[in-house]
Amino acid sequence: MSTAMNFGAKSFKPRPPDKGAFPLDHFGECTAFKEKFMKCLRENSFENALCRQESKEYLECRMERQLMAKEPLAKLGFKDLIEEKSETQPETL
Repeated sequence: MSTAMNFGAKSFKPRPPDKGAFPLDHFGECTAFKEKFMKCLRENSFENALCRQESKEYLECRMERQLMAKEPLAKLGFKDLIEEKSETQPETL
């Protein structure tokens, strides 16, 4: 009943994730966006490519409410949705 002690082994040092942790939405501030996204997934057999607009809106909600770090949407893979939006908006003089 002895326990072996290995003094030569390196100790494990945990490190935080690269992007940080995502806080939970305790107050349900983005629940409507999440539900819209989940409904889209269910209706499209969980084909997430068909729900990119809903995903973008959900992430925007989380960033606005500081539930995740602000990132450019282009960096998150939504560059084409940003360009489509700017092209469809009428120009103001």
